[in-house]
Formats: sequence, structure tokens, C-alpha cells
Amino acid sequence: MSDGDPIKDAVKQLRRLPGIGEKSATRLVYWLLRAPPETIPNISEALGRLVTEVRTCAVCGNLGAVDPCPICADPRRDPAMICVVEHPQDVMAFERSNEFRGRYHVLHGAISPLDGVGPGDLNLRPLLGRLRDGTVKEVIVATDPDVEGDATALYLVRLLQDVGITVSRLAHGISVGTEIEYADAVSLGRALLNRQRISG
Repeated sequence: MSDGDPIKDAVKQLRRLPGIGEKSATRLVYWLLRAPPETIPNISEALGRLVTEVRTCAVCGNLGAVDPCPICADPRRDPAMICVVEHPQDVMAFERSNEFRGRYHVLHGAISPLDGVGPGDLNLRPLLGRLRDGTVKEVIVATDPDVEGDATALYLVRLLQDVGITVSRLAHGISVGTEIEYADAVSLGRALLNRQRISG
């Protein structure tokens, strides 16, 4: 709800963004006020398009402008290998590494009982559907190396143990506690190349 002051209102809204506190929000607002006149309308238009134009890929769960996403639609990608990640931004991180030529599956979260997130809250059913026809030979579990990511990985291993495919987990190369989104391309590449088989 507006308090009548556009500067305070803008600061309040920017503070809703992750990692943005009072000082950062205030600094951004005053930067926007000094920017060329077209800056704010351009940013506003781009943000508005997130609501109207971004779609969820019906195959992998990634976010983008088209469905299916360009990765799922690319015949050059290896359909026998699926890399399971927590968030859409993790897909972007792996793509920057230029090491993975398979396809992805986005869970949109990780198991976290403390936050009330269980297996039923994740994008798991479509993953199982993708494994039915026998095309997929390996699932790489690429959840974050933290408590929630490990719990999710363990659940996936148990879920997939009777499917008859290889299940592997990212190897060392990503520091414990580091979110995949923020890992550098070299570390991600090494983690993919040195992945370890879990089952299958």
C-alpha cells in the first residue's frame, strides 16, 4: 500500500528482492532517478514481460519464452542423459560450463521439512514419466551440496533404484554449502566430468 511518497514506495518494493536491504534499495532508487528517462520504463516493460511471456517447459520444467524450451527441442542434445537440478538458474549455470550435452529436469526446489517442502511439492512426477520409454540411461543428480540438496539426492536415489538406469551425483568440484547458481564454470565442469555413480 502506498504511503504517498514515491521514493519511499520504490525503496519498499525493491527491498522485497532477495539480497536487497534498505541501503541497497535506496541506492538503486536514486540511481534510477539519475538514469536516462527511458531507463525506468524499459525496466518496467521487461519485468512486465516476465508475467505475460515466461512459460514453464512441459517437458523439463525450465522457464523460458517458449514451450518446449530450446534445450528440450534441440535434437543435438543427448536424450539418454538427464541432469536433475533444483532451480531454473542452475540450468543456466551448467550451460555456461559448456560441459553438458544432455537434457535437464528442474525440480523447482529441494526437500526441506523445516520449510514444509516435501517430495510432493517438487516436480518429480514428470521426471518419472520421462524415464518410462527406456531412452534415458543416466540421471545425474545435481542438487545443491547442502542439507536440503543431499536429502533430495537421497530421496531421488531411492525413488529411481528400481528403474534400471544409472544414477550419479556430482563429484567434488563444488564446495560444500555453495549453491550451484553461484558456482564458477570450471568447478561445475569438473563436477560433471567427475560425477560418481550412486546406483544402477
